[in-house]
Order: sequence, then structure tokens, then C-alpha cells
Amino acid sequence: MAQKTPASPSFSMDDFEKALNQHEYAFAKGQVVTGKAFSYESDGALIDIGGKSPAFLSTDEASVYRINDISSFLPLQEAREFLIIGDQNAEGQVTVSIRQLEERLIWDDLKDMQKTDRSLQVKVLDVNKGGVTVNALGLRGFIPRSQLNERENLESLVGTSLTACVIDLDQKKNKIVLSNRQASRAVNMSKLEVGQLVEGTVTSLKVFGAFVEFEGCTGLLHVSQVSKKTVGDLNKVFQVGQLIKALVVNIDEGKGRISLSTKILEQYDGEVLDNLDKLIEEADARKDRARKSLLG
Repeated sequence: MAQKTPASPSFSMDDFEKALNQHEYAFAKGQVVTGKAFSYESDGALIDIGGKSPAFLSTDEASVYRINDISSFLPLQEAREFLIIGDQNAEGQVTVSIRQLEERLIWDDLKDMQKTDRSLQVKVLDVNKGGVTVNALGLRGFIPRSQLNERENLESLVGTSLTACVIDLDQKKNKIVLSNRQASRAVNMSKLEVGQLVEGTVTSLKVFGAFVEFEGCTGLLHVSQVSKKTVGDLNKVFQVGQLIKALVVNIDEGKGRISLSTKILEQYDGEVLDNLDKLIEEADARKDRARKSLLG
């Protein structure tokens, strides 16, 4: 006679509820959840994220910006995402953050800005020996003195907004370095045109050419573009600090390079070497002919 298989034990409603609680509410640190604030506390808010216990959001974790009244920032019953930053306690409650979730998104934005050379507006918070600290999309960034347009009276920048671009990022070290000069240069470069006459100051002389600063940009007057006659020593033609006029002959926005020419303004080969002052004085009158020659 075949033995009867023992009947499986019944699965009660209590068992079902225990199993449901065990699996449904296994929230973990680092998880992004959707929830709604349903009650304000003196130091934060209680958030319904679908668990058996409400999550807690402290005021300090409500935003990357400092806020005093969480109710003005986080309306009740408005669904939004939260980042779990603390594991469940004995009652099943977790702590959550909006601030740290926003920081993740801000870092992603900054990385994209660095990759695509986009600029942003930052607010100057403080001055230190090396430059200024700024608020960059809610995070603390730094602009070195060498990367500021205003490099002398840094105190005057506190509280003002500057255009800047990202030049160095290290999320692990919480390091954000920006440049006001490069951002301004990019804006100014976008306004330049090939064939435009510019007036600038010679900032340095090299064997290969002269660097000229004008309207927030730096252009290179290559030795081959100085005169139609061969130039042996640029130090005999220009001096650092000298004002000159030149024509923009090439713009490479991707590499941030501007090429200038004075030889295109010459009325005869070697005029820059013989009578540079006259060429500069008459540059405005000669620019149209030079532009036509350049652009064909």
C-alpha cells in the first residue's frame, strides 16, 4: 500500500504579511526612491517612501543651498526622488537626502560642461591668498588669481557673479577649479571675425612670434605674418607693452587660437620694419583693402 505524502503546511495571512514585510521594505543605502513629505518636524520632515516606517529628511539634507524653513522648499504630498543615505534602523526607518542626490546631478553637469567647454555663472563667496571661492551650481568651487580677469582687488568681487568655465574636476577630492579668464576669452572669441582689425598690447616676444592681448583675448602675430620682408629679430620691431594694430587672419575656437597679421596691412614689402608707426596710424584706412585681399 502506497504511503500518503504529508500535506504541506498551510500558508496563513500572518505568514504572507511577514514575507511581504521582509521583501518589500528592504531599503538600502545608496538607493534612489520616490516619496512624499507628509509631516514637518522641528529639524526636518517625515517622508512616505512606501515602507512600514516613514523615512526622515533632515533640514541640512534638503538642498545644496542653505535653507532655514524646510516647508518653503518641500511641499507636503509632492512626489519627488530621494537618496537613501542611512540603512534601516530597528524600526525600519531610513534617512534620506535630496542634497546628496542633487550633488550627483551637479557633478554630472560640471563634467559635461568641462567636456563641451560650456560656461556657467558663479557667485563669489570669499577671498583667499590664491584666489576666490565661488558657488558653482550649489557646490563650492575655486578660481585661482591667475584665472581671474580682475587680479588685483579681489575683495571687490565678493558677492558678484562671474562667468566661468571648468578647467579641473576631482569628485573624490571634492575639487572644482574654474577659470573666469578662459570663459571671457571664449565669449570674446565668439564675437571676432576673420578680417577684423584689432588693437592690442604686445605681452611677450618669442622667436616664433609676438603675443598680443586685446579685448580679453590673446592672439599670436607669427613672425611670418609680421612683414612681407623676412624678419630676423622681433625685438628690433616690437617692445613688450607696445600698442599695435593687426588684422585677424584665422580663428580656431576649438583650440582657442587667434592668428594675427600686420604684413597684410603693408603698402610695400618691409613697411613694418621701416615705418611701423605710420602703418599703425593708417591701419583703419587700410583695413578694407586688406580684408578684401584676405577673403578674396
